[in-house]
Amino acid sequence: MDVPTALPEKLYLLAYNPEHERLSATARLDLVLRAAALVELLRRGLIRDDGRHPAAVEGAAADGLDPLSAALLELIREGRRRSWQHWIGRRLGPAGRAGRVVRDGLAAAGRIRVEEHRILGIFPGRRITLREPGVRKALAAAVTSALSAPLSRVDPADAAVVALVDAARLTTALTWRQGREHRARIQKLAPAAGPVPRALRRAIAASRGAEGAAS
Repeated sequence: MDVPTALPEKLYLLAYNPEHERLSATARLDLVLRAAALVELLRRGLIRDDGRHPAAVEGAAADGLDPLSAALLELIREGRRRSWQHWIGRRLGPAGRAGRVVRDGLAAAGRIRVEEHRILGIFPGRRITLREPGVRKALAAAVTSALSAPLSRVDPADAAVVALVDAARLTTALTWRQGREHRARIQKLAPAAGPVPRALRRAIAASRGAEGAAS
């Protein structure tokens, strides 16, 4: 079974609720996916933490990157120095929404099926189904294993995933109960994601504050 290695793709699949056959956390999914892309770039050594700002490493190339991480790397390389939170909240411009970019990449790779349909027979929508449900099960199992396996045996990528799903409160991957019971372990895993989980929490809080002010 071929499990994706790119963090944005992992987070997208973990956000999928297999019981209800739909994505969860859609209001904050773009933020979560951009955060995952930042961690992907950090892990690959393509960006570095430059005094509370991500900076592209000289000569960093997008070869082999997933589409979202590649698009974000290009923006960081060409843009002004901005905070981690800024890049998590930054729209991709012509590249489109983060969720759409990751979704289309997964569909092109044959991991998901995207079908047009009408909600209530009126509003256009897209129905997403998993072509290989076992892939998502494997990703979820890796999250569970990272909470109990010896730290020395936890893959850094899995540790980063746990830190991200915890920061995002992605209950399809990490329940509230698991988060409470394994708080100390999660804190030990968090350094694998660098400064991104904290910035993600702030970006989500800021997004909710903006929504509240608008209403």
